[in-house]
Amino acid sequence: MPPQMIRLGLATLALLAGAPHVVAMDMPALSDSVSNAMAQASPEAMAEYRRKLQEYEEAQAPISAYWNSIAEKRRGRNAKRRAGQQITLDDYVLTQPPVYTGPRRPVDPSAPERPLRKAIPMVPDLVQAAAEQFQFTPQRPAIDVDFKRAYAKVASALGLTREQAVRVYSFETGGNGNYDMQSGYRGPGTRPISTAIGYNQLLTTNSVELFAEQGDAILKALQEKAATLSGAPRKALDSKIVVVRKMVAFARSVPDTWSDHEKLADTDKGWALHAMVLDIDVGPHLQTHKLLTSVIFARQKGYTRPLTAAELEMMNLTGDGTGLDMVTMPQAMRLQVPTSNFFQRGGYERNPVASRNNTVAKLLAITDERMDVNSAKPGAQELAAAF
Repeated sequence: MPPQMIRLGLATLALLAGAPHVVAMDMPALSDSVSNAMAQASPEAMAEYRRKLQEYEEAQAPISAYWNSIAEKRRGRNAKRRAGQQITLDDYVLTQPPVYTGPRRPVDPSAPERPLRKAIPMVPDLVQAAAEQFQFTPQRPAIDVDFKRAYAKVASALGLTREQAVRVYSFETGGNGNYDMQSGYRGPGTRPISTAIGYNQLLTTNSVELFAEQGDAILKALQEKAATLSGAPRKALDSKIVVVRKMVAFARSVPDTWSDHEKLADTDKGWALHAMVLDIDVGPHLQTHKLLTSVIFARQKGYTRPLTAAELEMMNLTGDGTGLDMVTMPQAMRLQVPTSNFFQRGGYERNPVASRNNTVAKLLAITDERMDVNSAKPGAQELAAAF
């Protein structure tokens, strides 16, 4: 609860205390967390909190100023691009982010305890959500190479090159990931660090967005495949198409923005859509379109040269618009422009690869290096052979 709301609550209680005709049952009961917070928020505690908060904000000021300048430069570049003007070094912040060495943010004693954060869903949770929300269970491959062959077939047909697909897979999964690999999960007793799953590590929001934006293309491909089948396989795929159509409608029930898709993704139905990353018919399309949208975006923006796998990964990592900013940058500028220009502060500080390899040239180089090493691993070799 914000401090101003707590102050209002105390004032209201004071008024009620001075009005004996008010019946007790008219007073709403306070939750334990609010009551505890109000009891802890003594004048002395609040004075100490405000003192520490001022110290913290003063220490943070240079950091905040730096990231504000990053945002300002980004807005300026976007405006110049819309006007068809050339981007120069002056359009970037050319210094590295200052390192924060000050105190931690103090805890507000008047604030109630935060609710526990919702656990990151795991593969069994997604499959259960699909069964409960759409009465459907993803059709999973008997062995991973079956999924690799399905992915290679879709990717090739839609225009991804073997080099792009294999090298991005190598970077995202370490060269040995399976179709159901979830970021951070290493077996029983461990927890994932995100909802990213599969060869190109799609997040729940990616899945919702792909159903919303590429749903027609996915449905068309499934219908074309169904036309080649008969009997039980045809019936099963026809039933799957009905489910996918419902999922597409759900994904399109909100405006086509990342923030709106993110809200849907954190619902049981959103989890159900993400479960389709595991499906051997739908999953390869989701994985392919995650990369293909970046290829098409670059082409539409006038970048006709084929994207290298490292360049495609930059767009996969930072988003199409931001990634293309790096991709279209001349090598001389890549050597000088810090990677911080392409991240929000929180994302940058959570990404040690970007912060250690702190220029565009270094980030592209380490990405290529990791792709080189990981492409020699068995999983990557198996995917390459599937093409």
